[in-house]
Amino acid sequence: MNERKTEDIVREHFKNDVCCKKNKIILEEQTSENPLIAKLLKNASEYGKAGGKPDFIIQYKDNTNFLIVIECKAGIKNHISREGNNCVSYAVDGVKLYSGCLSKSFDVLSIAVSGTDRDNLKINHFLQLKGGGGRPESVFGGKLLSLKAYLEGYKKDDRKFKQDFSELLDYSKALNNALHGLKIKESQRSLLIAGALIALNDGAFNASYKIETDYKKLINNFLNAVSLQLKNADNRYIIEEVGISYSFLKTHTILSRDVSVLKNLIKEIDGKINSFIKNYKYFDALEQFYIEFLRYANNDKGLGIVLTPPHITELFCELANINKDSVVLDNCAGTGGFLISAMQKMVRDSKGDNVKESEIKREQIVGIELQDDIFTLLCSNMHIHGDGRSNLYKGSCFDGEIIKEVEKFKANAGFLNPPYKSDKKDREELEFVLNNLSLLEKGSKCIAIVPMSCALTEKGNRLVLKEKLLSMHTLEAVFSMPNELFFNSKIGVSTCIMVFIAKERHPVNYKTYFGYWKDDGFTKRKTNGRADYNNKWNSIKSEWLKNYKNRDEVIGHSVKKEVGAGDEWCVEAYMETDYSVLKKADFENAVREYLSFLLKYSENAGNVSIKSESGCSKTMDLNVGRWKKFRYKDIFNISRGRSNEEDYGNKSLMIGASQNENGSNGEFIEAKPYYEKQAITVGNGGNTGCGQTFFQSLPFNAKSTVNILDLKSRVLNPFIALFLVTLIRLEKYRFNFGRGWSLERMKEDVIKLPVTPLGGPDFQFMQDYIKTLPYSSSL
Repeated sequence: MNERKTEDIVREHFKNDVCCKKNKIILEEQTSENPLIAKLLKNASEYGKAGGKPDFIIQYKDNTNFLIVIECKAGIKNHISREGNNCVSYAVDGVKLYSGCLSKSFDVLSIAVSGTDRDNLKINHFLQLKGGGGRPESVFGGKLLSLKAYLEGYKKDDRKFKQDFSELLDYSKALNNALHGLKIKESQRSLLIAGALIALNDGAFNASYKIETDYKKLINNFLNAVSLQLKNADNRYIIEEVGISYSFLKTHTILSRDVSVLKNLIKEIDGKINSFIKNYKYFDALEQFYIEFLRYANNDKGLGIVLTPPHITELFCELANINKDSVVLDNCAGTGGFLISAMQKMVRDSKGDNVKESEIKREQIVGIELQDDIFTLLCSNMHIHGDGRSNLYKGSCFDGEIIKEVEKFKANAGFLNPPYKSDKKDREELEFVLNNLSLLEKGSKCIAIVPMSCALTEKGNRLVLKEKLLSMHTLEAVFSMPNELFFNSKIGVSTCIMVFIAKERHPVNYKTYFGYWKDDGFTKRKTNGRADYNNKWNSIKSEWLKNYKNRDEVIGHSVKKEVGAGDEWCVEAYMETDYSVLKKADFENAVREYLSFLLKYSENAGNVSIKSESGCSKTMDLNVGRWKKFRYKDIFNISRGRSNEEDYGNKSLMIGASQNENGSNGEFIEAKPYYEKQAITVGNGGNTGCGQTFFQSLPFNAKSTVNILDLKSRVLNPFIALFLVTLIRLEKYRFNFGRGWSLERMKEDVIKLPVTPLGGPDFQFMQDYIKTLPYSSSL
């Protein structure tokens, strides 16, 4: 069979493509005049592919990081080998080898084509991104597509987005360091980036800035370009603020010394950021940049700036069912994350209707922002993402004039992440929620993300605000969010999302839906921060939304509960602990941890003998379905940890809320032990420490960060204690930095226990069960 026929079919397909006819690509055969491509292909010969000569190589002139490489075979049977390593005789094997070599410096789409009948070709596509770390992954299906389709598909590939986004964040750190070196303040850095991106949209500035040699002229041209672009919106607030916000460039000492410094910054921003924004139009790149600046140089905590991660702004749109007819208000707009996500969803729902899309941007996006520099960033960000600036208001959302203006829009969806209170004089977060609700049409949804403390308060001004909210609006749902959601902004605050129905009084006997949304699948990495590295978010989000929309009660995840203003508005207070997850291994782990600690810290450690045998040979089932609930206060004496003052040279253990070394973290103090008898210690505060539970048999002192538990009805022994420790540990999910396990809360909380025929706690069962476990003979 003649391989040339296959090559002719492929050559004809791409030669007749519009991109080729318009000279937008470079089509080469066997070899390349690009020295880097030629060098990389030489490596293919080392793996049995003589000369490293693919049948076709395609380069895009405007997308030089992306290559297409094609390998042809005449026979269908020579498409792919069973082992996948016969690079000479099989099309797929060979093209994957080329891809592996070229992907060291390029993103590569490799195409394997076999057959000589154009209607019965065997075709496979594989995409391998730059760096060589990832394997080629199948894409596009089994037909040859247009060059435009390949390019667009490559740009929309989720892996490509993640790669580009990772590179963008890496660059944000480098750029931040560069701007820091130039003595540009944190509050001005994002403005400079946004201004550069806007100015580059002005044709005259874009064409002239690279050749400008006078700094004053460059700055004037820059400011004129930004002003011209932003003033296109009929918005007096923008006109007033643009010149003020960017005026620092006129007098900046370092920048004004050498015109090339600013020119090079603008050129770099164009190459690194502008291309990303153009490829991913509705992704909030500037929001991410600002988050990165706060990560690397956060001096703005005192301003209460907490920027919402993009996956949460998108989640808000799903919760509110945003569509093309929505009118969205954010009365604490910040840099526009919520408004951009809403605009994205609304535009998509308009399905290409240009008239409707224009109406959305002109009449259906409403934002209010108080801070000068953030307002300019907001305007800039909206402009970069396709406008929506007409109804942005500079000032306080409590200002009477602004309220009158905003009410005219009859907003039917409200979003906000209000300024987090950092000073006694600051407004309460719930005041901003009430303000947002007051500006919405009756029956509209208001969704706010606020500190968990707003949901927990049972007294003071916050209680008054909770009462006011329920007297005028319906609390439909509350979701407890991940503890480190704002890690990338260097903000350590536990938060929840509250969903209200505007201007419909909270009904009597109404059950609010509470969700435990603590795990969004995101993880932390030292250099790149918190992100969805394992691609879990989309499936988690779908499950969350399904349960919310159906109001499903799922053990360990959600519950419906009647609440009033004086109650806690969080799932942790009401969700039933799932005891069915208990396994024998959980109890075994508690036994081994305790014995390891005892072996290390006991004064008689040299005489301690650890044996793997159990205390008895029988086996026992837990049968948790037969257990009954008891209040902690009915089972335990509970007190706050105490310590003796340092008064003599002997050391004693100091137990705190640590997860290490039985709660001690290896800490000793020179003091007489306050506790001489055996007890259980439970951490009562902090994200990590709260709920850390251990059995203490050695004399110890304790910090106030732990609660001390002993049994009311009998003496605690190691067997019963380790059984109870395992159960109490199940409750850890209920607590975090914003919601501690206080004495009052613990006394009223409930624990499930095995029961006797008379209905009391079956301590004998607990003791006997632990005795069946490995190592229990050493207790």
